[in-house]
Amino acid sequence: MNGSMLPAAAAAAVLVLDGLRLRARLRAIPSLPARNPVVVPSPPARHPVPVTASSAGSPIYVPADREPVTPPGDGTDRFVLVTAAGVTVDERTHRQAVAHAEREGLAVLDLVPADLPMAQTFTLARQVDPATYRTDPLAPGRGAGQALLVDAALAARAGVRSGDGHDPATMIRITDRLKKYAAADAGLLVTPEVAAVPADPATFRARLRAATVSPHATLAIRLYGYLLLATAIVLDPAWGLLALAGYVTQPYLVTAGTGLRPADRLRAAWLRPVRDPLRWWRCARGTWRSPYDRQMDERRAHARTVYARDLADGTGRFFEPRRDDCPWCGGTRLRRRLTSPDRIMGKPGSFSLERCGDCGHLFQNPRLNAAGLEFYYRDVYDGLGASGSEKLLAGHVDSYRGRVTMVRAHTSPRRWLDVGTGWGHFCRYAAPHLPGTVFDGLDMGDGVLEAQRRGWIDLAHQGMFPASADRLTGHYDVISMHHYLEHTLDPRAEIGAAARALPPGGHLLIEVPNPRFGPARLLRSLWLPYFQPQHLNLIALPRLVEAVAAQGLTVVATDTGRAHQPCDLSGALALWLNSRFPEPDRPWLPVPATRLSRARHSMAWSMAIPALVLAAVTDRLLAAAIAPTSGGNCYRLLARKPVAG
Repeated sequence: MNGSMLPAAAAAAVLVLDGLRLRARLRAIPSLPARNPVVVPSPPARHPVPVTASSAGSPIYVPADREPVTPPGDGTDRFVLVTAAGVTVDERTHRQAVAHAEREGLAVLDLVPADLPMAQTFTLARQVDPATYRTDPLAPGRGAGQALLVDAALAARAGVRSGDGHDPATMIRITDRLKKYAAADAGLLVTPEVAAVPADPATFRARLRAATVSPHATLAIRLYGYLLLATAIVLDPAWGLLALAGYVTQPYLVTAGTGLRPADRLRAAWLRPVRDPLRWWRCARGTWRSPYDRQMDERRAHARTVYARDLADGTGRFFEPRRDDCPWCGGTRLRRRLTSPDRIMGKPGSFSLERCGDCGHLFQNPRLNAAGLEFYYRDVYDGLGASGSEKLLAGHVDSYRGRVTMVRAHTSPRRWLDVGTGWGHFCRYAAPHLPGTVFDGLDMGDGVLEAQRRGWIDLAHQGMFPASADRLTGHYDVISMHHYLEHTLDPRAEIGAAARALPPGGHLLIEVPNPRFGPARLLRSLWLPYFQPQHLNLIALPRLVEAVAAQGLTVVATDTGRAHQPCDLSGALALWLNSRFPEPDRPWLPVPATRLSRARHSMAWSMAIPALVLAAVTDRLLAAAIAPTSGGNCYRLLARKPVAG
């Protein structure tokens, strides 16, 4: 095989293997039996209008007129239907779907029309793996976007009302929300008698915004695959055309032997080389906004006014006076480690980390005051940043697994309090692995209340942990603080609160960044765990061991290798890009977004995709090498409160 054949061979192999993978996923979706089709007239599409936000603060849209009436009896009164505009579910399919949901113990069932258009079929197969959809508690809720059968009680708890007429982007958001509330009780079912309504191409960009963290990154990845195919054809036309044949016939490979028969499969296959780039181009230029998008536009416009007012006098008022001594040991031999802008959110300000020459403690100096903490945390984990933060937190499964493994090796907890729990992602992951454990959460933000509504935690405590510790004394035999201490004003006070709250024999689990990680000094402010301005204290392992021992706790295990998170190179590159090409719609930026700034941002990030992928792969390889060592970028510590006598 000569060198010019390699791109063609690689493209053909990728297409075949990917097609087989997607086909296996579609075959795993159960299907209702087909019968002679009955033509059911579709109601005219109606434009969804916003209603009041759900109790969790997430906007859910329903039609303005009425809710559909479901036939009583035979279990159908236990379920409600949520459908896209123009989709009709006949009574027979409704009854069969209810029977399937009850038989399988499902609270949410996505109804997948057998004639789902090919583009939407590809999206479904790429986003949903039926083999793990129920067993992966943090898998996002995804489906065909046509119709949902939902347990009425769960729909009410999630703030989703039954109804039809939803646009495609809203259906994606509703599906994702219901999956969060349904835990492992969500599934899919192919329904041959439900006719699919093709999604308007104009909504493509809005659908990507609803389903992904970065629409332009998704488009860029697809474009790079297309360019690989084009390169193969140019370098070796004979073999390249073979790869092109694989690209054209992939729709048949993906759907063969499955319950899906896209009505446009023939056209989608033979016109694919032309239709795909046209679809991507239309997506990149798309301006259609879903009701959720329009609501976020209004919130962003309001936030711009608030941020302008907050920044009218500069950022100086957000800081305490600079201190001359170390907050950990009182030493005065301080040396500046680095000065950094806010590389995460891009808010104005400059932040310094200083290191104590006596104890080695690394801390922010001058430190943010209460007003500064409110300003720099705003719209990061809640508000405008809530959706993106949640998607990122759902991807930390390796860390969640390691925490469970460390605790399970030393104790079998009955009640576990996760301090700084956010939306409770760790608790949601850990619960199936510790079936005898009840998980509660504590946090300052409203996310902890949403975690309780979802059922991800049993009980939510909202507030500061030291102020809550006394009333929680003796309630929990495990208390965890995962990437929490570095955000606090006084880490030793937090450890002391945990020591008071734990019963004799209880355990405290802590996970924090490791400031002694070698590459941190090379990457400087581009090292993600520095995370300025939010990380106020970065505690080395020896100092944390001393602080835990000072509270009467005994360290029983530490881990500085397997706690490593593979983010150093990819995180550094992402932070650099975020500083040079920030999201132009951020309301704290001094200049409002323009078409040119949006195009510049999308182009820069799209061009960086290969480098980001290479950096992420390298991070993974380095993580495998670091795991057996004692030198990761994070570490865990498990301590036990001695039993008296």
